[in-house]
Amino acid sequence: MASNRVIIFDTTLRDGEQSPGASMNTAEKLEVAQALADLQVDVIEAGFPIASPGDFEAVRLVAQRRPDDRWPGSLQQGRHRTGRRSDQAR
Repeated sequence: MASNRVIIFDTTLRDGEQSPGASMNTAEKLEVAQALADLQVDVIEAGFPIASPGDFEAVRLVAQRRPDDRWPGSLQQGRHRTGRRSDQAR
């Protein structure tokens, strides 16, 4: 990878959803994730899987459907239980 390459890391599916009126269901998150992939975003932070079963499922589905050259991400705290839940969503 060239040292001057800019890597785009998008947090819309997790942090952007925190804005009032901006919450999304799983289908909407998948639609946004596909749009981000179409825009060739390098890293898509898919959510916080330990927050709820819905977030877990959204992270899992985004990770499964990602293009091979994109990196799905998930937020996790520095706790063993949180890390396990993130690993389960991959």
